[in-house]
Amino acid sequence: MQANKFRRSLIALAVVGAFGIGAVTAEHAGTFKQATAAAGSPATVAAAPATTSASALPDFADLVAQNGAAVVQISVSKDAQRVVGRHGMPKGDDDDDSNGMLPPWFRNFPMPKAPETPSRGVGSGFIVGSDGIVLTNAHVVDGADEVTVRLTDRREFKAKVLGTDKTTDVAVLKIDAKSLPTVKIGNPETTRVGEWVVAIGTPYGLDNTVTSGIVSAKSRSLPGDTAVPFIQTDAAVNPGNSGGPLFNMKGEVIGINSQIFSRSGGFQGVAFAIPIDVAMNVKDQIQQHGKVQHGRLGVSIQDVNQALADNFGMKDSTGALVGSVAKDGAAAKAGVEPGDVILKFDGKVITRSSDLPPMVARLKPGSSVAMELWHDGKTKDVTVTVGELEDKAVVASAKEGASQGKLGVAVRGLTEEEKKASGVAGGVVVEDVAGAAARAGVQPGDVILSVNRTPVKNPEQLKELIGKAGKTVALLVQREDARIFIPVTIG
Repeated sequence: MQANKFRRSLIALAVVGAFGIGAVTAEHAGTFKQATAAAGSPATVAAAPATTSASALPDFADLVAQNGAAVVQISVSKDAQRVVGRHGMPKGDDDDDSNGMLPPWFRNFPMPKAPETPSRGVGSGFIVGSDGIVLTNAHVVDGADEVTVRLTDRREFKAKVLGTDKTTDVAVLKIDAKSLPTVKIGNPETTRVGEWVVAIGTPYGLDNTVTSGIVSAKSRSLPGDTAVPFIQTDAAVNPGNSGGPLFNMKGEVIGINSQIFSRSGGFQGVAFAIPIDVAMNVKDQIQQHGKVQHGRLGVSIQDVNQALADNFGMKDSTGALVGSVAKDGAAAKAGVEPGDVILKFDGKVITRSSDLPPMVARLKPGSSVAMELWHDGKTKDVTVTVGELEDKAVVASAKEGASQGKLGVAVRGLTEEEKKASGVAGGVVVEDVAGAAARAGVQPGDVILSVNRTPVKNPEQLKELIGKAGKTVALLVQREDARIFIPVTIG
C-alpha cells in the first residue's frame, strides 16, 4: 500500500516537472499564455520544448571541443611544515591568508587535499602560449614545493613558476613543451551583463568539467581585492576550479575563475573571475621584468551618497570621495586634499569609488595622469604622477623555478614605522615560508637582515643575493628582540 502511494507521488512529481519545464521554455519564447493553456494537455506540453528550447538555449559543444585541450589540471605538493597559517597556526581546508580580512563567505577556492604528508592539492589553468606558458591563480601555487601540469592527453610536466602576483591573484607557469593548443584571448570590456559564459576546470579533481551560466555583473569590488574589477557569474564553479578559464560564446577567454561567495564552502550561484586583460598585463610584466608593479595614488576613498552630494553642491552622487591623503604620496604631491571628490581619472568617469583602484593599480609607477576633482564647490584639474604600490611579497623570477624562490620565503619591505619600532635600518619581513627556509626554521614574522653577511635592503636585493649564492646561505634574522644566524641549504 505504502509502495503504491510512493509510486503515485513520484508520477505526480514527474508530471508537475514536465509542466514546469514546458512553461519556462515557452515563456522564454514569449508564449506564456500558450504554455498555461497547455497545462491540461500533456501531449502539447511535451512537443513544445522541441522547437522552442533549440532556439532559446545555446549549444556549447563546439566551443568545448575547440578549447578543452588548452585547459589543464594543476597539481601541487607542499611540505607538511608548510601547511600553516601566517601566524603559525595549522590551516583548515578553507583557510587562505591571501584573503586578508575577507568574510568567510568570500573566499578563494580551497583545493581538494588528500590526507597525505606532504599535503597535495588540485587546481586549474589554461595555456596561453604554445611554448608552454600557463596561467592560473597565485593562491593555487602559493608555497608549493612542486607543481605539475597535466594535459588532456594525459601528459604531465613539472612546471616552473615564473612569477606570482598576490595583488591580482595571478600566477604564470612554464612547462617544457612545444606546439601546444592555446586559448584565444577576449576583451572583457565588450562583455555585457546577461551574456552566456562557460567555465572549464577541475572541480574536486574532475578534470575538464564544463559548466555554463551568464555574466551576472561586471566591475565588482570585493573586500580586500580593490585592485581587481571582478566579473561576477552564475556558472557553477567549485573548489578545484581555481585558475580555470571563463569563456564567452566566441570561444574567447574573458576571465580567470578565482573566488566564490559561499556560506557553505560550495557553489551558491555567485562566483568571481579576474578579467583576462588584468591577468595578461601581469603575465607580460613577469615575462619581461621578472616582477609586477602596480600604481598607487595614496588616498582612502568612499562613495558619494545623495546627502554628501547635496552638501558639496554636486549635481550627481558620483565619484570617489577622498577621506585621507597619505603624506608624501602621489595624490598629496598633486594637491589632492581630504574632502575632494575624484570625478575623472585618466579621462575616464568615476561612477563609484570602486572604479578608481583598478584603474590606478594597472598603471606603471611614474606615469603622469590627468584627474578632474570637485574641490570647494567647483571642478579642478590636476596632474598626478602615480606612485608604486608596495609589493606584498617577492615575486619569483624565471631563474628560481619555484613560486617562493629557492629560499622559499615570501617577504615585503619594512615600513618606516616598523624600522623605528624594531631598531633596524633595513631588512625584509617574512610573510610566508616554505621549502628550504621552513626546514631550516625560518618563521613568519622574522626579519631577514643579511645574507652571507651582506645587508638586505629590500625584496629585490634578497632575490638577487639568493640567486648568486651557493648551496648554503647564512641568514641573519631578527626574531622579536633576538638576532640569530640560520644556515639554509638551498642547493
